Amino acid sequence: MKNVTIEKATVEEAVKTALMELKAEREEVEIEVINEPSKGLFGLIGSKNAKVKVTVTDGPEERAERFIDVLLKKMSIKADYAVDFSDNVLKVDIVKINEDDKGIIIGKRGKNLDEIQFLLNLIVNKGRQNYVRVIFNVEDYRAKREETLKRLANKMADKCRYYKHKVRLEPMNPYERRIIHSTLQDQSDIITYSEGEEPYRKVVIDLK
Repeated sequence: MKNVTIEKATVEEAVKTALMELKAEREEVEIEVINEPSKGLFGLIGSKNAKVKVTVTDGPEERAERFIDVLLKKMSIKADYAVDFSDNVLKVDIVKINEDDKGIIIGKRGKNLDEIQFLLNLIVNKGRQNYVRVIFNVEDYRAKREETLKRLANKMADKCRYYKHKVRLEPMNPYERRIIHSTLQDQSDIITYSEGEEPYRKVVIDLK
């Protein structure tokens, strides 16, 4: 668990500084007051600052680790994972996992991956004032899926040009649809839009 020890004129100042250094909220930490401040003789000689030790016990990383430990145990899956929290983004990456278990966690077109990310997001952000963006991944699946979608977008745009009629893609989640839109947004002769209702909403590629 991450912790810092801070000395300041008052306990409150020390705690505030510690929370800033740890990038944590007060409800996520344990505070140990090592020394209370004292003014000393005549308020000058021998004065001491407050000294506190602040330890993160229920921050985004700790919540994520508890959730993933329970998830893997319930699914009877053996795997290692890495958790990184910086710039208000929490990344959880599953690594060293066999192909069968990898397929179970990812699900069809990443459906299970997205659902786990959704649950993890709820758990990590429960009661927090500052929102944390959560990204859940398995052996860099999302980057590979993004490249696949980019190739698909360009291929279907070429098909639209060749046959001179709109092309409808398979239903995708909002994240995947954004990749298609973004990939083709600078094409001078192509326009994209979404149609249908979730979870069957799909991207349409058409000529301008």
